[in-house]
Amino acid sequence: MSSTTPRFAALAGVAAAAAAIGTAELVAALTGPRSSPLVAVGGLVVDTAPEPVKRFGIEVFGTYDKIALLVGTALLLGGFAALLGMLAVRRLTVGLAGIVVFGGIGAAAALTRAGADAADVLPSLVGAVVGGVALWAFVAGPLELDPWPWSPPTPVGPASATGPAAEPDPDPVGTAGVPDGTATDPTASAGSPSVPGGPPALGSPSVPGGPSGPAGPGRRVDPDSRRRFLTGVGTVLGVAAVGGVAGRWLAGRQGVSAAREAITLPAPVSAAPAVPAGADLAQPGLTSYVTSNRSFYRIDTALVVPQVDPTTWQLRIHGRVRNPVTLSYADLLARPMVERYVTLACVSNEVGGDLIGNARWLGVPIRELLDEVGPLDGADQVVGRSVDGWTCGTPTAVLRDGRDALLAVGMNGEPLPVQHGFPVRMVVPGLYGYVSACKWITELELTSFADFDAYWVPRGWSAQGPVKTQSRIDTPRPRNRPAAGPVTVAGVAWAQHRGIDRVEVRVDEGPWQQAQLAPTISVDTWVQWSWQWPATPGEHTLQVRATDSTGETQTGEPRGVAPDGATGWHSVTLTVT
Repeated sequence: MSSTTPRFAALAGVAAAAAAIGTAELVAALTGPRSSPLVAVGGLVVDTAPEPVKRFGIEVFGTYDKIALLVGTALLLGGFAALLGMLAVRRLTVGLAGIVVFGGIGAAAALTRAGADAADVLPSLVGAVVGGVALWAFVAGPLELDPWPWSPPTPVGPASATGPAAEPDPDPVGTAGVPDGTATDPTASAGSPSVPGGPPALGSPSVPGGPSGPAGPGRRVDPDSRRRFLTGVGTVLGVAAVGGVAGRWLAGRQGVSAAREAITLPAPVSAAPAVPAGADLAQPGLTSYVTSNRSFYRIDTALVVPQVDPTTWQLRIHGRVRNPVTLSYADLLARPMVERYVTLACVSNEVGGDLIGNARWLGVPIRELLDEVGPLDGADQVVGRSVDGWTCGTPTAVLRDGRDALLAVGMNGEPLPVQHGFPVRMVVPGLYGYVSACKWITELELTSFADFDAYWVPRGWSAQGPVKTQSRIDTPRPRNRPAAGPVTVAGVAWAQHRGIDRVEVRVDEGPWQQAQLAPTISVDTWVQWSWQWPATPGEHTLQVRATDSTGETQTGEPRGVAPDGATGWHSVTLTVT
């Protein structure tokens, strides 16, 4: 038996799985990206994975967690497909049954997605058919793989009358340059049925695995068969890759980028205040005061960014209200708009983390919409629902207390980027995003916290998530080695809708030193700060803490992000030369 035969069987399984996925991606270009088996299964994993696993993914991969999930899913699929290929060599029905299971899981997962219909199962089913055909073609085709490729070879020579069976030749190609099992005695006839004292010639009916004998564990893989197999595998993998890329490309072509670019946003009736001079200290290594759209963090549960056509988009405001309404995108744009700078933060942001950004948002005040629909008594929660079914629960009182909570349509002077919620999303100062920042929003439902738990609450997070007072050191960083002497220590601090009153820094657990605050636009944005440190040579640890406008000082007790945000003082250890 060739030592490469198990690898060939595994390759057959991987190639069949690739054919299934590539075909499914092409079909999903017609039925919608949510119907892709990889996306559907990945979305189901996101929804059902234990909370510690999700936190681990965000901590390790950050904003690349979705890519990591898709890659991990593909690798697991590849490993299982390789095993199916090896099993299919022994019994084809086992391999085909595995392909059917794959297709069934993909179809079932697709049906769990919000708004799914019967057409969403087609990519998985069509892909499974193509994958099954490919597996059958490889197993029953050009290579004729051994049914037990991992078992030890069986001797092909007969036992002598006085001794043990002849040892198998470890070289699959005989010294005569022909497949093993042929006569090696140059005086022997190639067509002779047997060679005295040696094994029968290949082709003899008595040779297991010979051309006229039954397939057996001792059969070799001839070079031409191997070449045809590898060529077939390479062809299938190449076609599958092209099909997968083409499917993704076609899905992108069906996106809403062109519709977004055609939108002209209305001028606000209340423009954002100008950024005051000196708000951005422009210190090397310090985060800019305004975060660009490209750099703004993105944390959500959507593996594929929803493509929502603004011409068909609608927002329902319903539930426990006196006057439910439904608004179109045009209706929303026709309403008076306000523009505000608001800093948003993710509850998954660790102390010193970067899952936070400040942008200029344009939108309609949610307070005005709620006043029009008239919440009924007891409707203390407004549930925002995304087009993909994700939900967040925001206290009704917060949305009506006068803060600039918006149904936003613009970000930094342009229509919302698709990945940040186009055409409409929620922006609420002072609350973590998991309870307020619903992207691709299609519903606002008035209900109560007693009656409904939004997406993250059953997964162990607090039902209400006010932003904690926090601060961060941006420069110097641990990898820096500043020279002794004056060193500028700088960073950002935030306590949205309360504002920052004071920032303090200390070195090596010494006395706290008050930093200088830069100007800021409002209490709803972060603020930059700086402090001049007379650094001395050696290793030092810097720590920072902030105090908000209510007089509450950031706690130094370290705590993880669950259930309602991390606490502790950010510290940086570095060496001064």
